[in-house]
Amino acid sequence: MMAEDLEAQLVKDIHCKEIDLVNRDPKNINEDIVKVDFEDVIAEPVGTYSFDGVWKVSYTTFTVSKYWCYRLLSTLLGVPLALLWGFLFACISFCHIWAVVPCIKSYLIEIQCISHIYSLCIRTFCNPLFAALGQVCSSIKVVLRKEV
Repeated sequence: MMAEDLEAQLVKDIHCKEIDLVNRDPKNINEDIVKVDFEDVIAEPVGTYSFDGVWKVSYTTFTVSKYWCYRLLSTLLGVPLALLWGFLFACISFCHIWAVVPCIKSYLIEIQCISHIYSLCIRTFCNPLFAALGQVCSSIKVVLRKEV
């Protein structure tokens, strides 16, 4: 009874695990890719400064528009794209589990049989031939003389 409860809890945990609403990139997948701040895009070198008010308003406009545009796009497209990506990765997993791995295992089993046959043919036909050629060529001597 206790083992069944533990197994049921493990299965439940796999499908219903808690998500972290604070750290939404725990594996740092997008560490360097999408961290773009105002200073990374717009910079005024010394001697070509705009008015301070323009700089502040530009900073605020950039930051707020980026924030709300992302929120709007993720609201409109986040769930459909999550569905699409979930479907795609489910198909990839399905193909990998039910087609790719069995094909590779089947190939390895068949190639092992063919490998034994190939090895037997090489030992039967090629080894005596090469041994005979080695015997024939073993009496050849090469002498190098340096003439002055």
